[in-house]
Amino acid sequence: MECRNRKGQIIAGGESWDAFLEKLYGTGMGRAFLKILVKPWVSRLGGVVLSTKLSSLAIPKFIRNNKIDMSQYESRKFHSYNDFFTRKIKEGMRPVEQGADNFIAPCDSRLTVHEICDGATFRIKNTEYTMESLLRNNALAEEYRGGQLLLFRLTVDDYHRYCYADNGTKSCDTYINGVFHTVNPFAGQIFPIYKENSRCYCALETENFGKLLHMEVGALMVGKIVNYHKHGGFSFKRGQEKGRFEFGGSTVVLCVKKDVLQVDEDILANSREGIETKVRMGEKIGERA
Repeated sequence: MECRNRKGQIIAGGESWDAFLEKLYGTGMGRAFLKILVKPWVSRLGGVVLSTKLSSLAIPKFIRNNKIDMSQYESRKFHSYNDFFTRKIKEGMRPVEQGADNFIAPCDSRLTVHEICDGATFRIKNTEYTMESLLRNNALAEEYRGGQLLLFRLTVDDYHRYCYADNGTKSCDTYINGVFHTVNPFAGQIFPIYKENSRCYCALETENFGKLLHMEVGALMVGKIVNYHKHGGFSFKRGQEKGRFEFGGSTVVLCVKKDVLQVDEDILANSREGIETKVRMGEKIGERA
């Protein structure tokens, strides 16, 4: 998908872990391989491997291939690939817009905005969801009818930590396990696949934008969502770090109720054309309606 920055310039790159998975979905051998990869013991083993000292040998090539500007990040030795993947940015590199009426991006990402209406579906990490199937909670999905779904797609070169979009308090986290099912992995060119990625969401009762839904979507395997404040009643501040993704493609979803948010016009115009907009954590992407 094409991506532009806030000046309207086309952004190159942005290949994600999902692109590799899409290639695997496209062949019988690939789908058979995926059935093995998503087994819990394989996923756990992958996580262990990526946390070993030996895995750090892959870091220099990854930085070169993805043209990552390491001057933005804390200067230190990384003890594993996962340690590098979850690296922290230097203080002051992501200033947070503090105006009460301003709505900020919770993460570095490529953003598209979608209306939540009857029959609407949202393509998230190569799977089509309705609001009901995304949340597995019809009553909660109904609360956001007429609102907006903001889809923040992180790529492998992005900063993989995310923050709260406003001041407020949160509910308990709800976890949904990932699903991968294929009846016959070698059947023709049609993808005989049913899959959903693991995800976690909570409600944020915010000072300026009402009740937001904040969801993190992880990878089918290996990738892990690490949230710091899992229990309900926790009070947070705008820009406070909420959690991080370990290795694997990553996505953050924010759902906003009807007539609450006016997203900036450049982002809306791009979204109408099927174009993503490159945003950074803490920057203004809209304002209170």
